[in-house]
Amino acid sequence: MRILIAEDDSILADGLVRSLRQSGYAVDLVKTGIEADNALSIQVFDLLILDLGLPRLSGLDVLRRLRARNSTLPVLILSAADSIDERVKGLDLGADDYMAKPFALGELEARVRALTRRGAGGGPTVVRHGVLSFDQIGRVACINDQVIDLSARELGLLEVLLQRIGRLVSKEQLVDHLCEWGEEVSNNAIEVYVHRLRRKIEPSGIRIITVRGLGYCLEKAVPASSSSATVIDLPTAANTDNTAAMPASHYYK
Repeated sequence: MRILIAEDDSILADGLVRSLRQSGYAVDLVKTGIEADNALSIQVFDLLILDLGLPRLSGLDVLRRLRARNSTLPVLILSAADSIDERVKGLDLGADDYMAKPFALGELEARVRALTRRGAGGGPTVVRHGVLSFDQIGRVACINDQVIDLSARELGLLEVLLQRIGRLVSKEQLVDHLCEWGEEVSNNAIEVYVHRLRRKIEPSGIRIITVRGLGYCLEKAVPASSSSATVIDLPTAANTDNTAAMPASHYYK
């Protein structure tokens, strides 16, 4: 999951970025409304955390432009102004949620999880695929109810594949969902992440299929004795999808 934070308060922004990255999200940060509008115009995100008091272009104007482009991106507004009029204005312009500063970090993280689930089509907090389960709140994956040791990047990769079972996800799409600006991630690095995840989940019969030149998808459970790495050559595309820890009790102003 990739999140854009538009916040000009450096202390608050730094805390949010560090906390969300430790939860396994790819996080990009901008500090002006113009930068936010430009980023939203050229990059795909799964969630926008938007401060209303941005310089150069207000948060409300950023939101107005976003919705004018017919974007359905989930938006969580942060604002020091807690008046009813401000809340109504933001929600009427298309925001999905609103939090007044100061706020509890734990509550913000819970709202982020709820909004990213909603943006991915809703559904239960625990996603199951055969003997594999992924708790989107606890950020824990299990096989036969036994926790498997996955890095934050591997968890992110698994989450993307689980949301698109049976549909191909290209390497470029994985980079967009998993990696941040300025992060040098090659196609070879994506292959390494897939290989590591495959090695940990395929003994249970859950297979990651590679379609050369097109991408990866999660296949239905198969017997564990099957080949651990299936590579398929297809002449045409097949249903591609275009589409520093901090305590939760800490409060930000």
